[in-house]
Amino acid sequence: MALLNADFIRNVSRRATVAAMAGVVGLAVSVADMRPAVAQGPDSVPDLAESLLDAVVNISTAQNVKAQRSVPLPQVPEGSPFQEFFDEFFNRQNRDNGRPRRVQSLGSGFVLAGDDGIIITNNHVIEGADEITVNFNDGSKLPAEVIGTDPKTDLAVLKVTPTKPLKSVSFGDSEKMRVGEWVMAIGNPFGLGGTVTTGIVSARNRDINSGPYDNYIQTDASINRGNSGGPLFNAAGEVIGINTAIISPSGGSIGIGFAIPSETATRVIAQLREYGETRRGWLGVRIQEVTDEIAESLGMDKAEGALVAGITEGGPAAAAGLEAGDVILDFNGEEVPTMRDLPRMVADTPVGKEVEVTVLRKGKEVMLTVTLGRLEEADGEASADGGTEKPGDKPAEMPEVLGMTLSSLTDELREKFSIAEDVKGVVITEVEGGSDAEEKRIRAGDVIVEVAQEPVSKPADVTARLKALEEDGRRLALLLLSNAQGEVRFIPLPIDK
Repeated sequence: MALLNADFIRNVSRRATVAAMAGVVGLAVSVADMRPAVAQGPDSVPDLAESLLDAVVNISTAQNVKAQRSVPLPQVPEGSPFQEFFDEFFNRQNRDNGRPRRVQSLGSGFVLAGDDGIIITNNHVIEGADEITVNFNDGSKLPAEVIGTDPKTDLAVLKVTPTKPLKSVSFGDSEKMRVGEWVMAIGNPFGLGGTVTTGIVSARNRDINSGPYDNYIQTDASINRGNSGGPLFNAAGEVIGINTAIISPSGGSIGIGFAIPSETATRVIAQLREYGETRRGWLGVRIQEVTDEIAESLGMDKAEGALVAGITEGGPAAAAGLEAGDVILDFNGEEVPTMRDLPRMVADTPVGKEVEVTVLRKGKEVMLTVTLGRLEEADGEASADGGTEKPGDKPAEMPEVLGMTLSSLTDELREKFSIAEDVKGVVITEVEGGSDAEEKRIRAGDVIVEVAQEPVSKPADVTARLKALEEDGRRLALLLLSNAQGEVRFIPLPIDK
């Protein structure tokens, strides 16, 4: 990459005179130091690289993998003259192929605390490894043990027992990094050893759908296979990111790499070092993005916050009184800009802390106090209140609204669509082709649980709520839908057609 250099920038000054009506007045105009923005790097790239190379390590792993049958056993009729031949041949092949294979892989890492022998890398670099070896720049090697891992952020903390002092590096503040700032990556691409590349911060806060806490730094510094777990440095030689992923159709660098920001890494690493595991805050909600349509249907001025689609039974949110349909606007004194910001905000909050949560509920802001629990792997599902017809009852009405044919939820329909017993509401029996409902992927067998945040139990409830919304001048109706298994989601549908 061609780094811009400030040497070609010249100071420009200009002196001009302007004739006035009554005479000539001398007017001096100075334009000083007109400098375009540059990706300013260190005074000396070689000096900085030399000072950091010894703190960056190569990580090699070994794993025993049970071999699989390479050739499938053909189906031979019982009693065939070839049966004995095939049995002997494939039994011999299985004996040979059945031996465990030794699989090795390479990655990168860096020394964070030399005195304690603490090494940082990616979880996927060492995941499943039977042996982990840390290779240093001077050629020395040390076996490593795993202190803790976090698959959600793809981080791992290793420990070695140093035989001599280790060169270490420290974290910088990734929040201060701006798009266009100079960065340096050092790692072990394709097993070549300490390799230095430079570039800039191409973007921040990237979500690449790799996990719930995606907040990557994007860089065009060359990152390839084997760079995973290596550090991304700023111009001061501080680690502001941990290289973890690339986008590449060929497997090589095309200038789109991603690093875990130090702001995320430092919190996780501190917990792994102290506890050997992460201890994240847990709210106990399932959330959904607030789209422009949903915002309009809720009477919001703009799309912001996180829409609560479900509440975990017995979780912190349920105990605090949060409800499905609430829009979380503020958490612990901070605004929630979008849905994807809330999981990080909750996870970074200590377990057991009481926090204030402001929600928008039926057009009014409500403040609740929540005592956070500890994150659980499985999200609970909210069940909605409502009634069903008595066993054996037939649906008395099947109105068609918004491109959907509705019916009361009878035992017959529950069996037909395999709807779970705890799902309550109004069942959709048909969806009109080409309708807005079909475009929003509403299907026969889905159940309308709420309309505009009001529970419904029969088709008449749905039509009445839609009529009321139309009389209020609303253009969109917000439906809370459940699938047959009880998973709920909010769908806005236009009612002015």
